[in-house]
Amino acid sequence: MIDVDGYRPNVGIVLLNADGQLFWARRVSRDGWQFPQGGMHTDETPLEAMYRELQEETGLAAHHVEVLGATHGWLRYRLPSRYVRHHQRPICIGQKQVWFLLRLVGGECELKLDACEKPEFDLWRWVDFWYPAAHVVNFKRQVYERALRHFAPLVEDLFGIQLGKLPPRDDADSPPTGPRDGRAAA
Repeated sequence: MIDVDGYRPNVGIVLLNADGQLFWARRVSRDGWQFPQGGMHTDETPLEAMYRELQEETGLAAHHVEVLGATHGWLRYRLPSRYVRHHQRPICIGQKQVWFLLRLVGGECELKLDACEKPEFDLWRWVDFWYPAAHVVNFKRQVYERALRHFAPLVEDLFGIQLGKLPPRDDADSPPTGPRDGRAAA
């Protein structure tokens, strides 16, 4: 489904753990890391699409999470021209997204990257709140920044912390480091 302006309706998921860190995952057979996201079906609301994508990409069901908030309206990004499939009609020039902030209420053991037939991710980690905005691919950065800025006050209130401001961008798309990660089952 592509709208009249060439944008594909989509949902994005920011998943928090009990320590206020965010779920960050590596795309299968790629070096790119991102939040779970995915396209909406024509008969779905953004909330329904979010729960479907959550289950497909992380193995989590509705009872494993609590919805804390959502962005208002669509956040858009354009695809670089090398990713636009000019031979397909209608032409998709980018994505428009509603973002959801979720808190994991189930255990980490519930995360299953191979919950569907064709997994999107092969590795995941918990990262600090602002990390994704500085490390996602360039064409998604502005949307990530906007979504995280929208959710920052909710996270600060929930955890009683100050997240500070968005740090300067780091153009290196290197994977995060840290002791906690999870892999898809082999």
